[in-house]
Amino acid sequence: MRWNASDSSNRIHLAIEGSCGGTTIGLQMAANEISKGSRVLWVGLEMPNPTRFQQLFAHISPVASSKFHAMMMSGALDKAVDALISAANNLPSVSLIILDDWCENSGKISQKYLSEIKRCSDNVSKQIKIILISKGTVDASGKRIGAIFARSENYFLENGFEIWTLAKSKDGHYRNLVTNEVVNKLKIIDEGVELVS
Repeated sequence: MRWNASDSSNRIHLAIEGSCGGTTIGLQMAANEISKGSRVLWVGLEMPNPTRFQQLFAHISPVASSKFHAMMMSGALDKAVDALISAANNLPSVSLIILDDWCENSGKISQKYLSEIKRCSDNVSKQIKIILISKGTVDASGKRIGAIFARSENYFLENGFEIWTLAKSKDGHYRNLVTNEVVNKLKIIDEGVELVS
């Protein structure tokens, strides 16, 4: 069964283990919104892989696919946020904004970046879902249970974001997506992500 996140909150920080399907999750959420007639804004350090994009959008007409607006962020998050706020407030039927790989891959997320994300969230309708996809971290102390954790977790929780994590299963065959303490076992397939259990 194709995985769907329709009942999630409208502010989500997805912390991922490297190379485990975070962009695929984002693209599938985008394809789901576009198939309902909505528009999606995507920002990343690079454009989504064209082959992967084609696989996930194969069931959507080329005309509908034009509602996927992608822009590259060349290290200037403030300019990307300016463009997102403008597009979200001026384009019709925007329902989803995805910021993929929007911050440094390791270490603390800078206060400057956190402030820009808050500015984006505060200046975009609460009806528009915002998904942040970034590399997570491990708990070196061993006090917490889980494979991966969100950096700046408390900041995001205080600012109304739900925290999700995505990591490979121990055998590497599946992905464990944890949403609100519920573990969704997912399998990456050509068409996107399917729910295993």
